[in-house]
Amino acid sequence: MEKQKRKITIYLPIIFALILIIGIYAGVKLAPISVYNHNALSFKLDGYNKINDIINYISQDYVDSVSRKDLTEDAITGILENLDPHSQYISANELIRVNEDLMGNFEGIGVQFRIEKDTIMILHTINGGPSDQVGILGGDRIVIIEDSLVAGIGLTDNQAISMLKGPKGSKVNIDIFRRGFPGLLEFKITRDVIPTYSIDISYKVNDTVGYIKLNRFSATTYQEFSEALKEMTLNGINTLILDLRGNTGGYLQASIDIADEFLKDKKLIVYTEGKNRPKSTSFATKKGIFHDGEVYVLIDEGSASASEIVAGAIQDNDRGTIIGRRSFGKGLVQEQLNLPDGSAIRLTVARYHTPTGRCIQRPYDNGSEDYYNDFYKRFTNGELTSVDSIPKNDTLKYFTPEGKVVYGGGGIMPDFYIPVPRDENSGFLNQLLRRGMLYRFAFQFVDKNRKDLMAFVNTDDFIENFKLNNLIYNEFQDYISKNGISLDKNSSPEEINKLKILLKANIGRTLFNDEGFYPVYHQVDDAFQKAMEIISEKQSI
Repeated sequence: MEKQKRKITIYLPIIFALILIIGIYAGVKLAPISVYNHNALSFKLDGYNKINDIINYISQDYVDSVSRKDLTEDAITGILENLDPHSQYISANELIRVNEDLMGNFEGIGVQFRIEKDTIMILHTINGGPSDQVGILGGDRIVIIEDSLVAGIGLTDNQAISMLKGPKGSKVNIDIFRRGFPGLLEFKITRDVIPTYSIDISYKVNDTVGYIKLNRFSATTYQEFSEALKEMTLNGINTLILDLRGNTGGYLQASIDIADEFLKDKKLIVYTEGKNRPKSTSFATKKGIFHDGEVYVLIDEGSASASEIVAGAIQDNDRGTIIGRRSFGKGLVQEQLNLPDGSAIRLTVARYHTPTGRCIQRPYDNGSEDYYNDFYKRFTNGELTSVDSIPKNDTLKYFTPEGKVVYGGGGIMPDFYIPVPRDENSGFLNQLLRRGMLYRFAFQFVDKNRKDLMAFVNTDDFIENFKLNNLIYNEFQDYISKNGISLDKNSSPEEINKLKILLKANIGRTLFNDEGFYPVYHQVDDAFQKAMEIISEKQSI
């Protein structure tokens, strides 16, 4: 008995010490953050989850009710925002929309619409899509969706989209108003997969020149592009104008595949490299079908990422001519981590470099807000109207194989600069464009005269035979006058002619989508006209 007491006495200090250690550890884990005193603790806190404890503390003790999910997402967003402007958190709902843009399709009824006078107005149906198949027409107004009135109630675009989109095979009932028909027309539409196209338009400008405008680099972009290019080459074109203006990018591989169409075997297209990513190079192959034709690439301050890879590969290999204004300047590569709840993180893991070795990423040291305000800085410093105002860093000067100077550190510099028009007489036209008067009048004009305008059987017929006469122009003047704008009596004949061309282009777009717009608009498009001027000069030599 005495021996047992002695043993217990001997081990008591050890037992008390263990209890004390366990108590301290439990206190660290369970106590609110405000009672932590790290100086008094000897524990290593390398694995300590501070964010989780802070969120727990707020959830338990904050004065008002808060959403733990929102707190977590805000924390993640804040962390990524402090890394660089392109690392981002994408919620589950946002990811669905983002993926639709990049995958090249979505599921719905297949219409383009806009909210006009508090009503869903159908602009176009997708050819062969669900709405086209049941007889929905451009100009129809959706009044009822599934027994719910949607006209005159302040419906937003997003609300309309959520009511009309849905999984393939599901059905939606809509009632529409159509001019010339009494009452409402009832339709039952079965939703299906609707393609979203990367090519706004591809057409033959003349016997030897083709034009393709890309709006994104998605999973289907290369297939669309290669098919359009193949058709053009079979029809005799030997010169291509590739329009990447306003194209903010997308998939890296799509840009590599498109550049491959123009570059000969083993030419470097792009390489990427990061601290935790080894150097990865992409070279052209023999498969391209346009190795010898002339290439002209149109860019502007909205051309970013994948657009800059294509433009940079063509410029650095002395393969073609770049026309326009300095591109956006995004040279960071993101990888996507999909999370279990359907959300995702896009993390910058590398920088890409054009064949000469330049990284065209703009500085972002002053934060995302300053980074995305770059357009306004370009406007105020005169870069959009004067080539002399473009900043050039001689320490980031590179040379192409033929000795042409190119610059890194902030976008692709064009070979031929096209300023934003600054003619004093263009103020009136700019006012009309800013207020959307051309598009709004064209929309109203087509809506009133759709029956007569449908006599134009296709875009070629419209472009050749539709005349914007004085009667239509006077109607436009009355329209803008009712909206508080008077025709500028000081407008030059050139400006009036440009206005009439833009009016016709907008009427063409309302009737025939982009196929009816661009061939007309190009008559007054400075960058396009510059390309045609260079082509003409080369052909006349």
